[in-house]
Amino acid sequence: MASRLNPYFSFPGTAREAMESYQRMFGGSLSMSTFGEFGTDDPALADKIMHAMLETDRGYTLMASDIAPGMAHDPGNNVAVSLSGDDADELRGYWQQLTDDGTVTMPLEKQVWGDEFGMCVDRFGISWMVDIGQPGD
Repeated sequence: MASRLNPYFSFPGTAREAMESYQRMFGGSLSMSTFGEFGTDDPALADKIMHAMLETDRGYTLMASDIAPGMAHDPGNNVAVSLSGDDADELRGYWQQLTDDGTVTMPLEKQVWGDEFGMCVDRFGISWMVDIGQPGD
């Protein structure tokens, strides 16, 4: 898989509804995973969306999640740019450049779903997510 760049939206508990609406609008294939599927102990969070991805026949990719309790939801600031793929060297290179003079908000490290994932804000104030999958994912 080549690296991809796409928006990643954060919702205050409405990710499922929003992504289903975007699927009706744009068509395509929608996959969603809940926090419960990844072992959360919080019943209020179990059915909320940890990650959703809509891929359309036109080549659009939208990703989204619900914010966890206690995290701020600031409309207008609830979008990040997501870099993902399986070329670990390329993506780590981007990560290094994005974090130079930037702020790491979640270190790039192995996650419960098996990928390496990290979040940062670059020196220009743009929020980024980097996800390094395994070849063949």
